[in-house]
Amino acid sequence: MLPVAVFDLLLSVPRQWRMETAGFDLGIFEEAVRGYARFGAPVAALKGTGFNLLGDHFSPLLAVLAPLYRLFPCAATLLAAQAGLFALSCVPVTGLAVERLGRLRGVAVGLAYGLSWGLWKASIFDFHEVALAVPLIAWSAVALARGRYRAAVCWALPLLLVKEDQGLLLAGVGVYVFCRGRRRLGAAAVLAAIAGTLLAVLVVVPALNPGGVYSYGANGAWHGDPLTRLLLPWQPKQDTVIMLLAPTLFVALRSPLALLLVLPLAARFWTPAPTYWGTGYHYNAVLMPVLFVALVDGLHRLRGAAGDQRGVAARLRERVVGAVPAVALVFALATVPLPNLAGPTPAVRAARQVLTVIPDGATVAASNQLAPQLTDRCTVSLFPYLTYPDATGPNGRPVARWVAAWDRPGDFPVPQGEQLAALAALPAAGYQVVAAGGGITVYHWVG
Repeated sequence: MLPVAVFDLLLSVPRQWRMETAGFDLGIFEEAVRGYARFGAPVAALKGTGFNLLGDHFSPLLAVLAPLYRLFPCAATLLAAQAGLFALSCVPVTGLAVERLGRLRGVAVGLAYGLSWGLWKASIFDFHEVALAVPLIAWSAVALARGRYRAAVCWALPLLLVKEDQGLLLAGVGVYVFCRGRRRLGAAAVLAAIAGTLLAVLVVVPALNPGGVYSYGANGAWHGDPLTRLLLPWQPKQDTVIMLLAPTLFVALRSPLALLLVLPLAARFWTPAPTYWGTGYHYNAVLMPVLFVALVDGLHRLRGAAGDQRGVAARLRERVVGAVPAVALVFALATVPLPNLAGPTPAVRAARQVLTVIPDGATVAASNQLAPQLTDRCTVSLFPYLTYPDATGPNGRPVARWVAAWDRPGDFPVPQGEQLAALAALPAAGYQVVAAGGGITVYHWVG
């Protein structure tokens, strides 16, 4: 749907112009896609010297963005692609809603989905590979709602190439299909999900990881009482569940499709990292298509039940069916942020001008928020993980002949004190200032 694509573009692309995006993670993904576009490996120097991003997460489907990036080689291309993918996922959701609820209510549900908080939170947190999963999940869930189980499994299978944790959704689709009577097909989908996930985390990722491990394996380690670990702390996990169901007025629970949420949420709540528990970042984007398809299916079931009955209960059900799409849209409009269309400030324009002194193809160590301004034309590592060019970088980090850093850096992903100490040490390491302005300074190694 065009309005959703435009809205997501206005949320994300101006952030790149205003230098509000970050190397972690937009710069990392741009380096990976840039590698694919050059018919090479998805090397992300921001993660380490020659670091193959497939050694971090198994996301080979990112390669489908390479032709687009080859035509328009810049970070904004990934943001635009993400907006397009989110808009594309509206097509099957809206189509099912119109088919089941009528044109007006169906369009309302489609817009409510396209503007749902899980999608727009992903849009304002740069770009992530899960954007590729959202339309696949939407088509798979719609196929399940229509009873087209083979199509549902086919749409879900590529999720294994998006990211290793997306096998949980494929497994959920397989269990659903199995319980609907297509036992052989459902079992095959579950086995594919298990085999694909294990192959990724036990073989492929460790083989490409510099340390020979799956770096996120500790998130699934067994510690203490499993029920306590899954449910506590209660407040942030409860709030996430409520926020997920609230846009559907909990009508999504009327559909068995809502059970597809169980495995992904359980995996997130199981991890010891609080980042995964809440409503921030991009982690809930993949759940939005399931929720809104379940909403449509739940409303359809309510309408069917009302058609089989008479009296007060039937009239109440029919009113719920009529009101929920409008309420869902109002909920989306009430929570959605207004795009910030402000252009670059004078300081940002000055900073951009300073960065032009760095030549194309240079090796650069850049602060987190400067990295995506350079990853389209330079080999960019994360400052301050660097040494002077005739030495070996610590911790396998790249060396760099240029440094671009904020004069007053933030705290992520390297503590501010460490960054300030590294800046102070640059002259002794052979770097001299070549340009400054807009709050940043560019250094060049002269030996």
